[in-house]
Amino acid sequence: MPHVDGEREFARGTAELSEGNTLAALVHFEKAVQADCRPHYLSYLGYCLACQRGQVQKGIGLCRQSMEDEPGVSDHHFNLGRILLLAGNKAEALEVLRGGMAVAPHPGIGELLNTIGSRKPPVIGFLDRDNPINKHLGILFSRLGMR
Repeated sequence: MPHVDGEREFARGTAELSEGNTLAALVHFEKAVQADCRPHYLSYLGYCLACQRGQVQKGIGLCRQSMEDEPGVSDHHFNLGRILLLAGNKAEALEVLRGGMAVAPHPGIGELLNTIGSRKPPVIGFLDRDNPINKHLGILFSRLGMR
């Protein structure tokens, strides 16, 4: 009954992950994948590999493959978004996370998007965001509570 063992290991892995223990979760997800190679297991395994072993490209590949195999599951978007943030690719991570919210509401994605935040548009629209005038006006308006 490897399917049951895979489910049990996956449940243990998600419990460890919710506690913040990615190393223990990685061990459980590896066992779950050995028992039954499901896209859901691979997605979480990819995230843990990126966190613990620094195998970012492998983690991205596993998450993307999971997204192709199960397109309607927002967990895969969540895991891929977190890996992309670890890799420093904030723009692509935001795109993936927003796509995940469009697929299905996910509380983890919502929290992560709130944590990342969003930038307000430049004060003077025709000037570049990095223009010193825009920067200083933005700071001034924020301090005055006008933004």
